[in-house]
Amino acid sequence: MTRSRLALAAAALIAVGLAVLLGGLFRESSSAQPQLISQQAAEDFKAGFSLNASTASLILQFQETLRRNPKDERSFALLGLAYQQRARETGDPAYYTKSESVLRRALALDSKDSLAVGGLGSLALSRHRFREGLALGRRALALNPYSARNYGVLGDALVELGRYPEAFRAFDRMSKLRPSLSSYARVSYGRELLGQTARAIRAMKLAVDAASGAAEATAWTHVQLGKLYWNHGRVAAAEREYRLALANFPGFHYALDALAQTRAARGRLRAAIALEHQAVEAIPLPQYVAALGDLYGAAGKPRLARDQYALIGAIQRLLRSNGVKTDLETALFDVDHAIALPRALERARVAHAERPSIDGDDVLGWALARNGRCGEALGYSRRALHLGTQDPLKFFHRGMIERCLGHREAARVWFARAVALNPHFSVLWAPTARRLAR
Repeated sequence: MTRSRLALAAAALIAVGLAVLLGGLFRESSSAQPQLISQQAAEDFKAGFSLNASTASLILQFQETLRRNPKDERSFALLGLAYQQRARETGDPAYYTKSESVLRRALALDSKDSLAVGGLGSLALSRHRFREGLALGRRALALNPYSARNYGVLGDALVELGRYPEAFRAFDRMSKLRPSLSSYARVSYGRELLGQTARAIRAMKLAVDAASGAAEATAWTHVQLGKLYWNHGRVAAAEREYRLALANFPGFHYALDALAQTRAARGRLRAAIALEHQAVEAIPLPQYVAALGDLYGAAGKPRLARDQYALIGAIQRLLRSNGVKTDLETALFDVDHAIALPRALERARVAHAERPSIDGDDVLGWALARNGRCGEALGYSRRALHLGTQDPLKFFHRGMIERCLGHREAARVWFARAVALNPHFSVLWAPTARRLAR
């Protein structure tokens, strides 16, 4: 991948991986040009998937409208959301900077525009600025307490701040106001966090149904359903969902990345590398590049693995230059790959302070363990598992912490739990877990 391709790097989807729909804002006219419908429908504008309309053409439409009427605050707000959608489609984080600029223009014209405030909230979440997202979500709800979208922003922020009961109440309120793909997916994620896998699958199947007729949205929901199956070792079921995603939306990078994992699980490393390479070429998200490096490592190609790992820092710098905080993801990558471990621990502490979720607990605990501070690590691992989340990687981390403390039998139990849940949970760490579970 050339360095110019790094311009396509993007922030990962926030915690739940929840992209949300454009809703009913646009419809195709007889001339196939997207036309704005009612102002009420504008309130339903959700950044995350383009349905039948082209986001690039919508951006041009809003820009033209604003050239004619530079005081149209609603068009500024919609343009800001369209820029966020474009960031997800292209992976170019510069669109986040553009989004902030036009959303603030909207608020300069109307400080009570709840769509613009909520748009800044979703932008803050995309940039992993969760306390800011929480404040903006609350402000948007104060302006419009009947907006399902604003409850989504609020709930997503609360999840990342580890305030789970409040987050789940926000998601419940959202689903009552507007049952939709967005609300079903969030309910599914809440159930997954609580270890209620069967109920999470049922909710995600509702999201699949709600996405019917929208190619990208359908593909995304199939991928999320597949990941629920994958997390519990149901490789064939996961693979089926990923294939359905690609059938609905060919070249969908989330599906390519996920399908690569199932190929690796079946021992087909060459096919896995080819799929992951396609995902990286589509959008070089840091997690895709890291996964490709890990696959090269598993295939006995350390030089190619190092080439991929070397790109991670450049991608993360590009993200940070556009306001995206990457401390947690950077810390996890460095800890996993034993890169500057003391510095990685400090980064994990910073990330945890900003993101005191079970993921923040887990990464900090793992960083402490890899630095030999296993007594301190144990408390964070316990907190990472306190909801009942069924996550084989978190189980593996707990096993490594127990092993570091000399608790060999307790460690073996945790390794066995990870392997029983999904024996292929990580290209990097699953072989270690399988060996130590014996």
